[in-house]
Amino acid sequence: MKSVPPNLPVLAGLAGFEAASVPGLTVDEVVRRLKRFHYSLQQTWQISLARLTSEPLYELKMGLSHHAYLASENVSSLRDRVAEMRHPPLGLDKVPDPALEKFFAEILAAPTSLEWLAGLYGKAFPALLEGVDQHLKNTSPLADAPSVRILHALRADLETITVWGEAALAAVRAEADADALATLADWEAELDAWLAAAGGLDGCATPSETTPEARFSATVFDYAPLRSPQRDERFPDPYNMGVHAEEFLYDEKFADRDKVLIMYYKRIREIDVPEMMATILYEMAISGEKRPWGFYRDLTRQLWDEARHAMMGEVGYRSLGLDWAKLVAVNFTWSKGLAEQLTPQERHAVLWYIEQGLMTKTGKRYEWEVGGASGDPLAELFQDYDWADEVLHARIGRDWYVKDFETVKDAAEYGSACWDKVVSDWEQWKKDGLTEHFNWWPGLYEEACRLRGEEPDPETLAYATSYAETRADLQRISASG
Repeated sequence: MKSVPPNLPVLAGLAGFEAASVPGLTVDEVVRRLKRFHYSLQQTWQISLARLTSEPLYELKMGLSHHAYLASENVSSLRDRVAEMRHPPLGLDKVPDPALEKFFAEILAAPTSLEWLAGLYGKAFPALLEGVDQHLKNTSPLADAPSVRILHALRADLETITVWGEAALAAVRAEADADALATLADWEAELDAWLAAAGGLDGCATPSETTPEARFSATVFDYAPLRSPQRDERFPDPYNMGVHAEEFLYDEKFADRDKVLIMYYKRIREIDVPEMMATILYEMAISGEKRPWGFYRDLTRQLWDEARHAMMGEVGYRSLGLDWAKLVAVNFTWSKGLAEQLTPQERHAVLWYIEQGLMTKTGKRYEWEVGGASGDPLAELFQDYDWADEVLHARIGRDWYVKDFETVKDAAEYGSACWDKVVSDWEQWKKDGLTEHFNWWPGLYEEACRLRGEEPDPETLAYATSYAETRADLQRISASG
């Protein structure tokens, strides 16, 4: 018989005997708290989506994209855990407390970036973190080990979110005037009062008997104005369609390292995909249309991937010493057109149709090959991951879009038809003075050549094809007038 070594770790490393011997939370109490966390995370997810498209500041768009994704992943874990704990029907769609509902309604309806940042990152996420810490302190590390594992992962994400949120809020707060800060302080006190009336986010405290008057949520929240994308000062020409990126990229006469300049533009231009996808997800989530949570989880992952791609473009330009905000005109015409002219279902159809097109020989594999041939290792790496992400997105489309059609051909024809419905007012935008469709390519190319210590190639410098007649998949576009 083998002897037992002294000091062998006990209880699979979950805890020592002393900690494991302390009675912790019952199954019913664990489920009650997890449902509060689930509800709160789902609310932060919805608020992030609701604010993303109309938020002008690029960095805040990217933060909201990331945190919506983290929230959706943790919502999925909590749903699975509650389902394990002998509680069918799960009741995950029920509001756990009317005061908690009002707390989140106030944040959703907040009219300015300063206020929703203060509500979401100054109050909601910190309260979630506090609730998770309290659960980990109170529960049995042995009996409730599956919850503990999930909550440790949630806690790590919440720490990432709150650190970013504190810095973002501080930056925006520093630009606010005294009147705005005074109003904010009053509202923050009201948010604290709503939480107190709910017994805290986790519902463990004795609820206060008083509630404040509703401020921003006193009227019905109107999402419609938030559906149109807004951009900050680094996007001064958002209607510009003066440089057809795909025509350049697929033209064999241009050098691969020059095509990288266009690929980085295509990546940063993908900021319009999370803008558009946020409208799909938010509007479907509040419509009452019953869709499995997996639909929302998968599309939120895709939204986050597209935000990552935009940041890859930003990093790519910076790695070459190029100031993208001064040298290229990143437009919002695609996200604006889809969000304002199509239903959520039609937007989803266009999204899938485009994803399918990226799997062709002139799609993501081609861009990866260009990156490899260009001599730019960062471009090759970014396109490697971009390609992998798009393969995932095609699978997501098959799972949640194609299944509603008899054939893939039917799904593709509908997606193309929906895209054709989007009117591209190329000439009207110019007539209205919204853009001159300025050809920014020569300036970008000349600066890249200067940094390389080379003379520009005359044929490459002369590239001047716009989107006046064809869309990104090289099909002719609809036009008004």
